[in-house]
Amino acid sequence: KMAGDSRFPDVDSDGSEKSEEMEIVVNVGGVRQVFYGDNLNQYPETRLAELVNCLSGGYDSIFSLCDDYDPGKREFYFDRDPDAFKCIIDVYYFGEIHMKKGICPICFKNEMEFWKVDLKFLDDCCKAHLSEKKEELEEIARRVQLILDDLGVDASESRWKRCQKCIWKFLEKPESSYPARVIAVLSFLFILISSVVMCVGTIPDLQVVDAEGNRMEHPTLDSIETACIGWFTMEYVLRLISSPNKLHFALSFMNIVDVLAILPFYISLTLTHLGAKLMELSNVQQAVQALRIMRIARIFKLARHSSGLQTLTYALKRSFKELGLLLMYLAVGIFVFSALGYTMEQSHPETLFKSIPQSFWWAIITMTTVGYGDIYPKTTLGKLNAAISFLCGVIAIALPIHPIINNFVRYYNKQRVLETAAKHELELMELNSAEGKTAGSRSELEDLSREGKDDPFYSSRIKVSHSDTFIHLLSEEKNYRTRLQSCK
Repeated sequence: KMAGDSRFPDVDSDGSEKSEEMEIVVNVGGVRQVFYGDNLNQYPETRLAELVNCLSGGYDSIFSLCDDYDPGKREFYFDRDPDAFKCIIDVYYFGEIHMKKGICPICFKNEMEFWKVDLKFLDDCCKAHLSEKKEELEEIARRVQLILDDLGVDASESRWKRCQKCIWKFLEKPESSYPARVIAVLSFLFILISSVVMCVGTIPDLQVVDAEGNRMEHPTLDSIETACIGWFTMEYVLRLISSPNKLHFALSFMNIVDVLAILPFYISLTLTHLGAKLMELSNVQQAVQALRIMRIARIFKLARHSSGLQTLTYALKRSFKELGLLLMYLAVGIFVFSALGYTMEQSHPETLFKSIPQSFWWAIITMTTVGYGDIYPKTTLGKLNAAISFLCGVIAIALPIHPIINNFVRYYNKQRVLETAAKHELELMELNSAEGKTAGSRSELEDLSREGKDDPFYSSRIKVSHSDTFIHLLSEEKNYRTRLQSCK
């Protein structure tokens, strides 16, 4: 009867029951909700509004919108997430949607797409949470894809391309093999040795005197420095040659640091041998000395091998607003207390506060609780002003510290979660590959994705095999989660 009858017996053919006055019952995951047509028709493009007008279209029209229907109760059944549905229906009553805490933002977005509710009704705070989650999934997908690219071997590539990729993995990815880890440790040791030699070379007892009576670095230390620069140069050149994107490589911050750590040696070497012919010897020595000071840039090369330094750098970048507030607080306090200190100390005959700009130095070392003691107040009011200034300085410095620490902890924990999620996805892919369902290389994944479009049974199997952190970016197929597949 259901297959043959295209219309419902309880619906008048003339449509006497107006859609605005119609009452429908929706059962989502066991939770029943009663709606009226006038509320739902405010947003006619949504799935619930389409339910109001689908009764006259027969069973085919109804089952294209819901999972099941009870004609006796006129109740529509949906196997969806009831918690997300309770949030989505707020659009019919309040005109906006707030996502409850504990609901996965990506799953909630998929639920909104299922119910055909536009994302513009989502509140701004929830949109920010959704954007953050999407960025995390994109980062996981990028990491997984990079690993898959490394594991896959394209037979169509030339021998030079394969060699280039091998060198890149060898120098840029220590986790790829044991020799790559050895090279990373050696690079780290060369950075430490070079930094120590730079510091030890300034000790007068270890310096030698040349024929003109000028002190210079010991030849042994100079030889060690040359060996370290040779390693850095060879490493940079190999990485530049093997990099897949030369322009991006050259403009990367860490690679710019590498260049700044290498160039002073070659420039000073050039000035030493050729500069005397172009300028006076004293000017050459001053230029060489200035370039030697630039060698301190190589200490930043440690950030390449330290995830902690990278996390700190990112936390400071994310904390520009808090750091700006800190500098603003200190700048206002320095200006106010230096002006007050200068005014209060003018009555003393032996005052050390000669001008307000000179008092800035006193205000800086006082508010930062350094207190060198080279400038200090001598009057009672001046001492009271100094006490208030360093108390305000402690408060001004302490206020933005907590948000900066939170940014550091949040980014550090986020990186650990992303690494764990990427490993989890790879483990699932390896498991599926062992069962003959998926493959590890990118070309095989694309073939499987194309097969899944043509084979519904295969599509359902590949959907079930994915984890709760399914990444849409790794597959062309668009998957919607059911209530049982939602994030925990």
